[in-house]
Amino acid sequence: MTTPSDRLLRRLEWRLGRRLDGRLQGAYRTVWHGTGIDFTDLRAYVPEDDVRHIDWNVTARLDEPYIRQYTEDRELTAWLVVDRSASMRFGRGQGKESVAAELAVALARLVSQGGNRVGAVLFDNDSHQVIPPRPGRDQILRITRALLAPAPKSSAITDLSEMFRMAAATTSRRRSLVFVMSDFIGEPGWDRSLAMLTHRHEVVVIRVVDPSELELPDVGVILVEDAETGEQLLVDTSDPLLRGRLADQVGAREDAVAEGMRKAGVAAHRVTTDQDMLTALIDMVRRSGRGRR
Repeated sequence: MTTPSDRLLRRLEWRLGRRLDGRLQGAYRTVWHGTGIDFTDLRAYVPEDDVRHIDWNVTARLDEPYIRQYTEDRELTAWLVVDRSASMRFGRGQGKESVAAELAVALARLVSQGGNRVGAVLFDNDSHQVIPPRPGRDQILRITRALLAPAPKSSAITDLSEMFRMAAATTSRRRSLVFVMSDFIGEPGWDRSLAMLTHRHEVVVIRVVDPSELELPDVGVILVEDAETGEQLLVDTSDPLLRGRLADQVGAREDAVAEGMRKAGVAAHRVTTDQDMLTALIDMVRRSGRGRR
């Protein structure tokens, strides 16, 4: 009997095969690098390089910044850190939770090629699930089943700091590739714990957003509910004063998220629920490639 996880994985495999060309399918290692233990060479620093790899002794001697290069690991370990809190269930169409799940499965399928290991940390305030990294298609199905299982309902505001602390404690000490998928709606102050994760691993942040969170549609009087707390309120979406206040709040929230990412030392990829998932994935891989040398 074919399960929902089998159907989702088969659909994504078919779409990946048709939409991702050979250059993207086989070249993710040139985009998201592993870090081996063997030093191989030095080269001049360029602005896109990771400053943590600067050789300060050589830089001081030559009065010009130089980067240490290492042999890449033959096998890569990747982790999927997925926010499954109440706010992720919001959204038109598929909703943020479904978009995050499809992105996670597609990335797992892409990275697992060549025998690489993939694990997952699925986070909610009241329920956490860790799937240890393993290679193979059965592992992708295991992660897919976990992502499709209903998340428990919670009225607490998401503790993103705890999610990142849990991810840092769970992932191996060996440098890994970590994909974080969240809407970043939750308690503030998460930048420090995210910075701890980025210090140890290569982190790719994917922020999933619904368009109505960025601009309130003018649809008259509606009942709105806070996805995190369950609080309900009747509002007139055509009221210009209300729309102005909400626009100011959205602007402040976007500024706060951008500042948090800056402090953590990462650049977030934003994916909206009305985007084609594979188009967003291809664009994300290409933009990550342009950011690395």
